[in-house]
Amino acid sequence: MAYQIDRPGHVQELAEIARSGTGDAPPQIQVHIAKDGLDLAVTWSIIGIFVLLSLAVVYIMAAVLMPITLAVVVGLILGFAADKLHKLGVSPLVSAVSLSGLFAAAVFFIVNALAEPMTRLAQEAPQMIERAIERVTPFLERFEWLHISRASFQSGSMPMDKLLENTGSVLQVVTGSLTPALVQAMIFFAALLLFLLGRLQLRKALIMTFRRREKRLTTIRILNAIEEALGFYFATASVIYAALGVIVTIIAWAGGLAMPALWGVFAFLSSFVPFLGFSLMTVALAAAGILTHDDLLTGLLPAIAFLIVHLVMENIVVPAIMGKRLEINPFIIFVAIIFWTWMWGAVGAMLALPLSLIAMTILYEVLPEDRPTPNLPG
Repeated sequence: MAYQIDRPGHVQELAEIARSGTGDAPPQIQVHIAKDGLDLAVTWSIIGIFVLLSLAVVYIMAAVLMPITLAVVVGLILGFAADKLHKLGVSPLVSAVSLSGLFAAAVFFIVNALAEPMTRLAQEAPQMIERAIERVTPFLERFEWLHISRASFQSGSMPMDKLLENTGSVLQVVTGSLTPALVQAMIFFAALLLFLLGRLQLRKALIMTFRRREKRLTTIRILNAIEEALGFYFATASVIYAALGVIVTIIAWAGGLAMPALWGVFAFLSSFVPFLGFSLMTVALAAAGILTHDDLLTGLLPAIAFLIVHLVMENIVVPAIMGKRLEINPFIIFVAIIFWTWMWGAVGAMLALPLSLIAMTILYEVLPEDRPTPNLPG
């Protein structure tokens, strides 16, 4: 017997009905309390306040949460290699130290390779800006409606001459930010080592949190799917984007750009940040080409070639290899990049895609009917 409370005095009526029951066993009454619009508004207000406070905590604690989150994501990507080493009889301590050491060596190699070219680029930045203005201004002056001339760059709240004079102070600010970056790097590598070392224990503890067998099996499925999705995507993407880096190196060399190998490294790294990395790379190639060549069309050729190659890879090569297995709505990726860039800067932009992959994998495992059907070639 079920009753619904929807007006004052209804509780007393239910009590009288209960007292009027006959027989030894008292009647069982199920009471459903009806919720009005105000109750729903209060519920959603509490949820909204909780979400806003959580985002505020994530933003305020970025210095700690950002390297730890990055370490967890990298640890999940390296989890496949850790499992292979474990099957070969390698102890968790040795595999954790080996994998984290190899990753640290790779990061050190990339940073060391980029240090000298970036230092030279920072020193030559004022002259490069001046040359860029001299090259672009005659072209922009053809469009009278823009009202742009050489004098336009010497006016305003921050004239170009003043900006060039302050380049040294800007470099000092960048140098001053290296100390917190080094602290975050130490947090990252320590968290990565400890995560790889205790990954199986953390996995077991998370699974045993649930009492029901069905929930434990679902948790195992989700964890396996997350590691598989991240490992498959980044392993495949690394090979594809490495090939893109080689092609961009050839394009930069053929286009007469300085340090072509550096352009290849930039193309490889920027490709892991969808939309934003591609856009910045195209603009950088266009600017470098204009600074290198007198003819505008010739200067834009490296950027045009990169644009064509990147579009072919992203729209033909990547879908042909990965299919719809890891397909994510581009709008969701774009919003995720904007959001995490706003929250955590450049590192947030790099984390946007793996975090979206993790969220998508959890959603598809919890709601398997929404999972896309793989459409791999062959």
